[in-house]
Amino acid sequence: MSKVKMTKGKFTRIQNCSDSNGIIAAAAMDQRGSLKKSIEKARGTAVADDVLTEFKTIVTKVLTPYSSAILMDPEYGLPSLEARAPGTGVLLAYEKTGYDVGVKGRLPDLLPEWSARRLLESGADAVKILLYYNPFDDKAINSVKTAFIERIGAECAAVDVPFFLEPLAYDDNYDEKGLEFAKIKPKYVTAYMEEFSKDRYGVDILKVEIPFNVEFLAGSRAFKGGEAAYDKQAALGFFHSSAAVAKRPFIYLSAGVDDDVFRESLELAAEAGVGYSGVLCGRATWKEGVPVFGEKGGAALEEWLLDRGVKNIQALNEVLAKGGKPWYSAYGGLDNIEVVG
Repeated sequence: MSKVKMTKGKFTRIQNCSDSNGIIAAAAMDQRGSLKKSIEKARGTAVADDVLTEFKTIVTKVLTPYSSAILMDPEYGLPSLEARAPGTGVLLAYEKTGYDVGVKGRLPDLLPEWSARRLLESGADAVKILLYYNPFDDKAINSVKTAFIERIGAECAAVDVPFFLEPLAYDDNYDEKGLEFAKIKPKYVTAYMEEFSKDRYGVDILKVEIPFNVEFLAGSRAFKGGEAAYDKQAALGFFHSSAAVAKRPFIYLSAGVDDDVFRESLELAAEAGVGYSGVLCGRATWKEGVPVFGEKGGAALEEWLLDRGVKNIQALNEVLAKGGKPWYSAYGGLDNIEVVG
């Protein structure tokens, strides 16, 4: 493999988001609208923005000693970064949360007061973008989305900050939680991993879904009975086929599943021999603490996190230590990267 050139800023900042073994063991805390709704449901009343900041600060304080990085939003989360453990890398979300349901295509949009430069100036080691993407959608819709990602990639390159892209598969013709979409989801995840590995997008790390719906995997912890979409051998094959087309380091997101379900999926990835480079895990670690916070307040949440939350993230780290591969292994190892600039 020929040497890979990487700019100093990108290389250093990806390392800042990784542990000593080059594994990205990051906690995700950039939830906004969904988190607010969950807290309001638990409290039975509307909550102010500073309540979200309080929640994020407590999670950051308790969990970052066990994380290589924290993913945060600049809308509510910047004050919470002061509570992070020393040496914890920072990823900041650049996209608006959600999408306009009145416009076809789940088109992305950016936080209007922010730029890659401003995120960097606010302490970001990396910029994260979430993109709803159907590889088989109308070409006009996907042209808008791919141009959008090209612009973000160029913007990040201009200020030498890493670009983490989180594509999420969907198809408006299917129920994304249903059996029929589960059957075709592996094809969609594989297609977007191949597409956004292309140099034109400037993506440094792909943050991707487990390449199948675990709720339809026969024999898995998440399987609820009924008709399965795949068995274990098929699942191992999906890990292989999606990883084979990735030309960038990739990490898995937890997608809100329970912590034991996410760990089981990562163990399957390891069994498949997939070279994934870590995780960005949010709700799987702390979601059960939301009703605790909503009903009993911050002190109760901190107590819960110090027990259950820490156990969740330590168990996840054990799985990562066994199955994760350094991000630079995608490029043939550290010795095969030439840092320039």
